[in-house]
Amino acid sequence: MSGLILLASFLLTSPPTICYLGSFPEVAQGFGNSGIQKSMAGRNRLPRQQELPRHHELRGFHDGLQPPQRRHAPMPLHPIEEEIAIRRDEIRRLRADNHLLVEENVAFRREIAAAKEELHALGQLITKIRADKEAQARELIEKSLKLEKELRGLEPLRAELIQLKSEAQKLDGLRKELSGEVQNMSKELKHLQAENQQISTLRLDIDGLHQELVRARTAYEYEKKANADQLEQRQVLDKNLASMAREVEKLRAEHMSLENRARGSGPGAYGDGFGSDKGLYDSGSWLSYEHRGFPRH
Repeated sequence: MSGLILLASFLLTSPPTICYLGSFPEVAQGFGNSGIQKSMAGRNRLPRQQELPRHHELRGFHDGLQPPQRRHAPMPLHPIEEEIAIRRDEIRRLRADNHLLVEENVAFRREIAAAKEELHALGQLITKIRADKEAQARELIEKSLKLEKELRGLEPLRAELIQLKSEAQKLDGLRKELSGEVQNMSKELKHLQAENQQISTLRLDIDGLHQELVRARTAYEYEKKANADQLEQRQVLDKNLASMAREVEKLRAEHMSLENRARGSGPGAYGDGFGSDKGLYDSGSWLSYEHRGFPRH
């Protein structure tokens, strides 16, 4: 048993080299086939014929770690040497697995360091974003308070605006009313313009009457001097001239009345200028001269 312990310690501490039983004669004499099988069965091991297929399925096996292949047929090994070879292969596998684990550990540490740096950067970014969000929230709150204050200040303006709207509606109604009055005044103005045209015609008639009167007076004086026999006719002419003068005065008064009425300060629209309801032309002595006319020379 002590020899087996020494062999195991030697295998664990020595480099993986091939050993034969010839190097350990005391071990070869102390163990038999049955003892080797029992020791292998106690370690959950099987003979080489059943263990070799698992040797190629070991995790972390590399081609560079395979034992050198002999060209000539290998010599049959003792069971202890077979166990030693299996242990060496297992040690190689464990070393390869350990190497892979070390590499994975280094990679994991690098990834963890990168993740920590990324988390640190994300933390700083989150802090910055949070500060920006808080600043934006404060700015929005300040703006809302400012707008609320401005709206409160606009309440009097709103009341004034409502009052101005009502006044504008009143002014609009007044404008419509004034527009109607302007239309009526336009109609009256057109009517007065038509009457003014009639006044112009009357002026021409009055001028014509004046000329006729002058001619009549001239003819009358001439006839009075020329023919004393026509005294009766002269008296009639005097009467006619007197009535014509009255008619002229009457027409002049009517003309003045029309002018005053055209200016808006005269008597009734269609009166005779003296408070009567007669028209502008009345039947009188003027009609008596209408058929006879004035003497023309």
